Amino acid sequence: MTVTIWHNPRCGNSRGALEHIRAAGIEPVIRDYLTDVPSEVELRKVLKDSGLQVIELVRTKEAVFDELGLKGADDAALLAAMQTHPILINRPVVITPKGTDLCRPPEKVLALL
Repeated sequence: MTVTIWHNPRCGNSRGALEHIRAAGIEPVIRDYLTDVPSEVELRKVLKDSGLQVIELVRTKEAVFDELGLKGADDAALLAAMQTHPILINRPVVITPKGTDLCRPPEKVLALL
């Protein structure tokens, strides 16, 4: 099974999801989304496959969210902001053949394995 995780090693939820994946005997593809920024097409695919709304994939507590005045912004503005400022992308996103989801809390990953 191929598993991909959009990972930030500084994030406890991201580290927790990665631990669950590895505990299941799977070594995932680890994507550092902060340096390997997902395209708009990739973001839209994750949204479609997970059923999330755009705002649910945005880290609204990041300072840059307020600095850019994104509260109440439309989906296009949020997607553009996530590409320009990938710190705004919520994590960890996990993609498997069984589905795609934002794994917060990290135990959500278990349903995808």
